[in-house]
Amino acid sequence: MKRCEFQQGVMIPVSFPRERSKGFSRLTHFGQLGEVEGLFCLDSNALEEKSQGISQEMKEIYRTDIEQGNATIVNLNWGTLEQWKKRLEKPQQEKKRVHLLALGDVGSTVLTALKLLGGDCIHTLGIFDVNENVCKRWESELNQAAFPWEYDKLPEVVILKEEELFDCDMFVFCASKGIPPVGSEVKDVRMVQFEANKGIVSLFAKKARMSQFEGLFAVVSDPVDPLCKAAFVASNTDENGSFDGKGLRPEQIQGYGLGVMNARAAYYAKKEERFSSFLKEGRAYGPHGQDLVIANSIHAYDDTLSKELTQLAIDANLRTRELGFKPYVAPAISSAAISLILTLRGEWHYSSNFLGGVYMGCRNRTTPWGLELESLPLPKQLFVRLEKAFHGLEEIE
Repeated sequence: MKRCEFQQGVMIPVSFPRERSKGFSRLTHFGQLGEVEGLFCLDSNALEEKSQGISQEMKEIYRTDIEQGNATIVNLNWGTLEQWKKRLEKPQQEKKRVHLLALGDVGSTVLTALKLLGGDCIHTLGIFDVNENVCKRWESELNQAAFPWEYDKLPEVVILKEEELFDCDMFVFCASKGIPPVGSEVKDVRMVQFEANKGIVSLFAKKARMSQFEGLFAVVSDPVDPLCKAAFVASNTDENGSFDGKGLRPEQIQGYGLGVMNARAAYYAKKEERFSSFLKEGRAYGPHGQDLVIANSIHAYDDTLSKELTQLAIDANLRTRELGFKPYVAPAISSAAISLILTLRGEWHYSSNFLGGVYMGCRNRTTPWGLELESLPLPKQLFVRLEKAFHGLEEIE
């Protein structure tokens, strides 16, 4: 592995299969260089084991870079060193252009929250919906929401043409159909929507490919984890149905569903003292659905308590449906708007990211050196739960 410098630090080139490895990511542990990324990347104990196969000479070369936090792994199967250097050194605008597709219940709530919360990091909010009057309504209403005498404090909402959707830094996919009506017997509402939404997300992933989109393709519609995988595959499939790697790189797609599951766990942790450890020591992992993994604490993990809190978080949307309402407000704010803003700021948040061929949720952040996934010393019982969730995602086509 050759050491190559760029403006912000150093690139470490690898050649991992495109179908199972990101284009670039932040190097925080030598174990990441041992083999193609996988679930082990979330466990610092496993990373330490993987690092045993890295030569002492290489560790000496890169030790300072890792300690200083300016090392980037670049996958040569997703671009040459020159291409990576050009991408990594591309000047970044302080405020980003964010474009939203579809303004139904979820999309309009996401838009409203981004308008109110994103003044520091969003330049403009572009909107597109098949119903032109919906766009006109939200452009008018939200641009009439302003602080007195500080009329440019909040980002402006602008109506887009469909061909302008990918002329942005972040594309937010909120399109959805096939949502079961309130009162139906469906338990996992998210997976019911998969087939219908898979076709829509695949269509727009191909449009992103044709536009040579270099920004972030953010999936908000359910089920976010399988839809991210569908977008990745569709974007990188040619006219003959073959994977060619000429579309969106894996790290360009993120799913926004885990944020609300974390928030729901915190909601119940505030209500019951026995769950209170979650508020300071807990974590959320996995898909936004039945294989969700909530850990009451990493350092003092209680498997029984964690599974109980997990089920409360999973069933929270059903409690809202029992009241006669669709449970979209908390997801649109916690999973989408807040998490999208934290992504733009480069701060820690929950989202679904590519990990060894699937998209799976965990705590992460976007940095100038690539995506950084949080790695912690995970208890064995907790890691077993993560393996079950990971394998469940592998089986979804």
